[in-house]
Amino acid sequence: MRNLLLLLFTFTLISQGHGDSDGSSRASDSEIQDVSEVLYILDSNKASASELIISPQTLIDQSDSSTKNDQSPLPLFAYVNEASLFSKPTYAAFIALLDNYEKKTGVSENFSSAEVQEQENFLKQTMKNTELGRELFSFFYTKGYYRSWEEFLYDLRMMWFGLYSRSSGSLDSSGFEHIFLGEIKSGKVSGFHNWVRFYLQEKSRLLNYYSHSYDGPWTSYPDVLGMQFMWDGYYKQVGSALIGSSPEFDLAVFTLCYVTRPGKNCRLSLGGKPLSIQTYTWDKNTYGNGKKYIASAYPITP
Repeated sequence: MRNLLLLLFTFTLISQGHGDSDGSSRASDSEIQDVSEVLYILDSNKASASELIISPQTLIDQSDSSTKNDQSPLPLFAYVNEASLFSKPTYAAFIALLDNYEKKTGVSENFSSAEVQEQENFLKQTMKNTELGRELFSFFYTKGYYRSWEEFLYDLRMMWFGLYSRSSGSLDSSGFEHIFLGEIKSGKVSGFHNWVRFYLQEKSRLLNYYSHSYDGPWTSYPDVLGMQFMWDGYYKQVGSALIGSSPEFDLAVFTLCYVTRPGKNCRLSLGGKPLSIQTYTWDKNTYGNGKKYIASAYPITP
């Protein structure tokens, strides 16, 4: 009887996501790579070559990225078919979130009920309403990370939109803001790893693309670019982003890596080509039963 109770207790811990310290033992590297290939195939909302044209221009050595020189006279995004791409529900839900944040750390974030609803709609559109999102949940469910859609969506909401303080003790940041929108901290650009945000800021002349230090091996979208740029007067020395991917794809692969390899180098496979995602945990605050917010996630560029 005692052994049976111990077995049931152990199973309960595993099913609640506490059978191991960070979840790494439940999904092997090969399983993560396999599911990332499936997500890559299922990204039906990614940009096509006729919808998106980029102009990377000057390639620099990453060791020279500290030099703040604009070496590319043209914008990075030569053409984006906004009517085709941004009318899709997941893009529209993402873009609706972009005016909800203060870019500088130290300034508290306050969300209206309408803005909270926009967060909910974003998760619904990207995860519940796409085959890609349902595939990600199926993988997590099969591996024992989540027991229900409700648990998964709650964790996504807290992991990505839960607020914490990066400066002065004010609730001024979240994983979503840092990674997808970017922030200004200590006179520098921090985060900012999303191509749609980049394009819209460049279009508004708030962002000046300088050069790139890496262009991935992919000949279709999504691609990966390592970039240098000036944003509203602040410099980003080494930045990276998936280019041409849908908002749900970015959210899915970052979440996949954060849940299975939190704070580590996470190895994916996209179209038979390797890609590593680095994630970081926010260790100063927790939510729920000791879970950690996501601090950062981005593609690693050589």
